[in-house]
Amino acid sequence: MKTIAVITGASSGIGKQFVKLLRKELDIDEIWAIARDEQKLQELKKKAGRKIVTYSLDLSKASAIAEYEQILKEEAPKIKYLVNSAGYAKFCSYQDLSIQETVNMIDLNCSGVVSMTLASIPYMAKGSHIINIASQAAFQPLPYQNVYSSTKAFVRNYSRALNVELKGTGISVTAVCPGWVRTALYDRAIIGADKATTKFVGMVSPEHVAAKALRDAKRNKDISVYGIHTKLAHTAAKILPQRVMMKIWLMQQGL
Repeated sequence: MKTIAVITGASSGIGKQFVKLLRKELDIDEIWAIARDEQKLQELKKKAGRKIVTYSLDLSKASAIAEYEQILKEEAPKIKYLVNSAGYAKFCSYQDLSIQETVNMIDLNCSGVVSMTLASIPYMAKGSHIINIASQAAFQPLPYQNVYSSTKAFVRNYSRALNVELKGTGISVTAVCPGWVRTALYDRAIIGADKATTKFVGMVSPEHVAAKALRDAKRNKDISVYGIHTKLAHTAAKILPQRVMMKIWLMQQGL
């Protein structure tokens, strides 16, 4: 039985950094790199080496999840790591998005994470780790990126609750909650809306976020928070009412 790591959103950003980190793990035979862009996946495979097996899947679609389940059934691997990094954002008012765009964000950021997790758990064992990429946006409601922040709050709460449910299995679940991370997410998120997130204070590199998240997962922590700005926001969200946090957010963004 081969031991694998499954990484979604593997062609860029935090997902790509996890590919680089986990290919160094001696007990990982293969890394299943999942993303939508086939060309970027092939470029990743050329750079990352022989351990990489690529799958071009759109995880916002039920058909892609069914295809993943079928692959698992045929290959019957042991999954040591599942990293749910696929997701996207839109920084704007609710009225700047169509219903389809809004629901697609929910499907990928929430349904995709849950579906991949539930499909993978039967192939996990004691010592396996699920790493779900949430966000600092999970700590509070964020006007003008209301859907994105809500999806990340879901990922954070789902991950931490599931971690408790899986205690007896030896499988851990970690919610990764970084602040602004220098990735391609912004290419889709910034659409030139009149009212939108425009100030990205304390932006960090994805390799630092991924490295800390992997360390925290190995320690079986249920949450991983990187960076001083994010840690301060996490503490403030525990103390201050949400309406105050939203006012501070709007002031920071000049909205």
